[in-house]
Amino acid sequence: MSSPKVLVASDLDRTLIYSAAALALPLPDERAPRLLCVEVYESKPLSYMTETAAALLAELGELGDEALFVPTTTRTRQQYRRIQLPGPAPKFAICANGGHLLVDGASDPEWHAQVTERLAGECAPLGEVRAHMTATADPAWVRKHRVAEDLFAYVVVERELLPEDWVKELAVWAENRGWTVSLQGRKIYAVPKPLTKSAAMHEIARRTGAELTLAAGDSLLDADLLLAADRGWRPGHGELADVGWTAPGITSLPERGVAAGERILREFLREVRQARQVR
Repeated sequence: MSSPKVLVASDLDRTLIYSAAALALPLPDERAPRLLCVEVYESKPLSYMTETAAALLAELGELGDEALFVPTTTRTRQQYRRIQLPGPAPKFAICANGGHLLVDGASDPEWHAQVTERLAGECAPLGEVRAHMTATADPAWVRKHRVAEDLFAYVVVERELLPEDWVKELAVWAENRGWTVSLQGRKIYAVPKPLTKSAAMHEIARRTGAELTLAAGDSLLDADLLLAADRGWRPGHGELADVGWTAPGITSLPERGVAAGERILREFLREVRQARQVR
């Protein structure tokens, strides 16, 4: 197999796949697209794509000689493995916000060692950040405290009870210690700044010799990925859309919810076809 010309690194949750609460389906109901469940958790359906999006992703995945699709997520490896994406199993995947680079489903130990060494030298330790989040978060609105892959921390909250100032104050506190805070749905993440999806994407591009990089994402944690790619797309919802974030080479799409996932995949395929024509 020849090296792929295009590397497609896409965030998953609220970019390509959607929970029931994030679908943003049109009204009336009879206009809603047919959906495909791509994740089951505790015997319950959890995440969806439109059937059209699923077909587009399968088409993209089958262009192995021309394009390499790389699922790129803040999810842990265990959470990622619950997802059953259409098409061939990806050769590479980026999990834990770049902390784990999966090759044929297994974490690359050398990459993970490089990441953990960099975190130890450039930012405050996880234990300090987790202790601060635990001490300042009110049990009245926090439902869960979690540590992901011993790399970063997050809390699950009741959004309607969450004080707006708490997230802002946490962000300022974390910034001074080399960490980033991101609010995504009911989860508030604290992630070390050196832990990035973009670094892992660049490593895959180096290994495969990809000539063009494409990316998509909706959250603050996706900004570095979008900026690092040659071309990027963000949906009309999410943290980045809420603040009107954009940059050169980034297309801000009007579509929201599951329709945005379908549009993003159409854009990926269009770029791959254009790259094929100029080859």
